[in-house]
Amino acid sequence: MPRCWKKSRLCGITILISLLLLARPAASQDEPTFRTQSNLVLVPALVRDKTGEIVYGLQAKDFIIEDNGVAQTVHLDEAAEAEPVSLVVAVQCGRRADYELPRMHGLGLMLQPLMAQPETKVAIVAFDSQVHAIEDFTGNENVVTRDLEGLQAGDGGAAILDAVNYSIKLLDGVPKNRKRVLLLISETRDHGSHSATIDDVIKALGNSNIVVYTLAFSPSKSNLLDTLRGNNNPDLHPEQTEMHEGPDLLAPLLLAAQAMRKNSAKAIASLSGGEYEMFDSAKGFDARMTDFDNHLHSRYLLSFQPTQPHPGLHRLSVHLKEPRDATVLARSSYWAQGPQP
Repeated sequence: MPRCWKKSRLCGITILISLLLLARPAASQDEPTFRTQSNLVLVPALVRDKTGEIVYGLQAKDFIIEDNGVAQTVHLDEAAEAEPVSLVVAVQCGRRADYELPRMHGLGLMLQPLMAQPETKVAIVAFDSQVHAIEDFTGNENVVTRDLEGLQAGDGGAAILDAVNYSIKLLDGVPKNRKRVLLLISETRDHGSHSATIDDVIKALGNSNIVVYTLAFSPSKSNLLDTLRGNNNPDLHPEQTEMHEGPDLLAPLLLAAQAMRKNSAKAIASLSGGEYEMFDSAKGFDARMTDFDNHLHSRYLLSFQPTQPHPGLHRLSVHLKEPRDATVLARSSYWAQGPQP
């Protein structure tokens, strides 16, 4: 008989516990489980009244979140407003974006109030047919302003999906206790992405809590408006002339074909619960950027743990319980991971 049994029953209990602990890993391998962290879905939400003004002071009980039509228990992070911001500014410089770059001349200055806030970090990405990393995350507003003012016209591509996918990867690398924001400035439709597909971007956005703000332009529309304003008169504004030397007979056909295709920039903003606006002048761009600054810290950070966390893409619906003339901007989907060992 072992010596420990002679002393007391304590040793026997110890042996029994040890055997149970040794047996436990084998049993757990047979029953896949979800990790708690991956099971938490974050839902940043912006609420605006019928006049477009931000609605403040709401609580978790005021919101309804439906996951594939099933209502969830909503939580609200009250401390989220104080979180520092990590922002990627992705600017199209390809195709006819060179005609839009002068309208964005004040972008660096308009970001300075945001950068004046503690611990704000900004990264700069430019893209044409390729994605160009201009600046890694920095808190130096002079460097950001210099980089944005120095953007040059690119080639004939507008790889929006590639740029967004690259930007998401940058933001996924920042600490989790930061607001992660992508400011996308581009035309509406992707031209020439080759490293990322629409499915890739949908999944990447669904796996993150990144909010995408899109400021989009239509080169043909802004060109026409500038002509009507007289800004394309080479005698008065030689540095701003955007018209082709000869008539572009294919432009109406191309414009009609593009209108039938999906608006990539708008869809990306919608998937993340962000905002989509268009601009056709420097004044319009400045106004949209002012809205961006004002809305950045006005979002409620909602969250829930899915009651049916099956893997794959889930549809989200976020609205208010009490009927009121208000609009909730929130992500429209998320991607649930499969069982983790």
